[in-house]
Amino acid sequence: MDIAQLQAWAYFIFTGFMVFILYSYIYHLYNSERKGEKDYEKYGNIALDDEISSLPIEKMEDETSKENNKDAK
Repeated sequence: MDIAQLQAWAYFIFTGFMVFILYSYIYHLYNSERKGEKDYEKYGNIALDDEISSLPIEKMEDETSKENNKDAK
């Protein structure tokens, strides 16, 4: 097995691995949107609606409310 054949096999395996990663990521996005965990289309609109007066996509919790929620449990 010479170096050219080794490079060809490495290229083939790497391409297959990257295709697997891509389809896994697409499946993850589809599944999480279907379950209602996150709506990724909102994040896609960031580039279109990027003015100062725009509303945030998600409401951020401050540190004190996170600590209070932990203490309440």
